[in-house]
This record gives sequence, structure tokens and C-alpha cells, in this order.
Amino acid sequence: MKLSNEQKLILITDFIEQKLRKEKELEFYLNELVELERKIGYLRGEVSLTNTIINMIKSEQVHDIQEEFFKRYDNQLIKGDKK
Repeated sequence: MKLSNEQKLILITDFIEQKLRKEKELEFYLNELVELERKIGYLRGEVSLTNTIINMIKSEQVHDIQEEFFKRYDNQLIKGDKK
């Protein structure tokens, strides 16, 4: 079966249109991937921070900042300042 020039032209045109659609779709998904990678990075940071807090609580490393401040600087404060 031999294709006419007109049929070849139509076939080539179809392939070119298909290629352009696929390139556009690829560009869309690459942009989505960049956004997803940004969100993943943010969420990884949040998970890491949460894990750090959990580990501090488990090992009782969380200190009351005000309490620690008064322990450290109590002798330097005017007695009316301490709550």
C-alpha cells in the first residue's frame, strides 16, 4: 500500500500535533514536579522539627525558659522583678 503525498502530509501533520501536545503536557508535569519537590522539602523540614521536639520531650530536655532564666540570674535581679 502506497500513500499519496496528501496522505503522507496528513500523517506527518498528525505526528507533529501529537508531538506538540506531548511536549506541552511534559512541560506541565515538569512544573508540577518542581512545585511538589518544594512542598516535599518544606514538609521534610516540618517532620524533622516535630521529631526533634518529640525526642526532646521523651528525653526531658525541654526546659522552662523563664525558670532557667531566674535560676541563672536570680542574684542579679531586683527582687520586685521576679514573678
